[in-house]
Amino acid sequence: MRVFTSGTRLGAFALAALLLAGCASTSESVPELEEQALYEQARSSLERGHYTTALNELEALDTRFPFGDYAEQTQLDLIYAYYQNDNWEATRAAANRFIRLNPSHPQADYALYLRGLASWQAGRFSLERLRLIDISKRDLGASRDAYTDFRVLVERYPQSEYAPDARQRIVYLRNLLARHELHVADYYLRRGAYLAAVERGRWVIENYPQTPATRDALAVMVEGYMGLEMSDRAREVLRTLIDNAPDHEQLRGRSFQPKHIEAPAISA
Repeated sequence: MRVFTSGTRLGAFALAALLLAGCASTSESVPELEEQALYEQARSSLERGHYTTALNELEALDTRFPFGDYAEQTQLDLIYAYYQNDNWEATRAAANRFIRLNPSHPQADYALYLRGLASWQAGRFSLERLRLIDISKRDLGASRDAYTDFRVLVERYPQSEYAPDARQRIVYLRNLLARHELHVADYYLRRGAYLAAVERGRWVIENYPQTPATRDALAVMVEGYMGLEMSDRAREVLRTLIDNAPDHEQLRGRSFQPKHIEAPAISA
């Protein structure tokens, strides 16, 4: 249990007071206007690219007129304003709220698309640095969320204007997530967790069958079965690897050379 000193406790109280004061000043800085006038002001801020100002105005509008004539459009604009302010968590929360309250709205696809984009942006560090870190320690949860959101978008709204971009992102994310699984499988092979490696390889083949990673997934399974001393299963998968990827780097004709375990090559 963490023990806080009196100084730490006072510092926490001071920080909380400061944050509350900041929220209050932000709310008070938005003028008391009628709903239409405030909405037009918020839209003007958005169009001029003043996203922080627009966000404050839209939040005030959402609080003051939750059931007004501009309530639905305000909720949509809030999603965009949060996104432009790089607040990915708030973007997803606002999108979830809109979709939950307005499931049949004609712009529900837009909310879903922005929810996916927010997860895409939240996962960018792991995407860009994928090969520069110990991938077994990297959580790609945000990227998986983006993959799911874009898939739901193209399945639910195939004619949406956002569907073409979503499809392209799906291809990229599918390849990346499959490659991530293989990095983890290689980690398991190096650690001697052969059954876990085999299961990772099988999972890639079953869930990402249209990716280039399936070739390496088969190789992982061969090597994992070799580590488990299950020669018959290893040769069975090896034959599948030869049939589908005869030029794989671990093949020498019909022989397979493991790269993570100390074992002689096997032949189909």
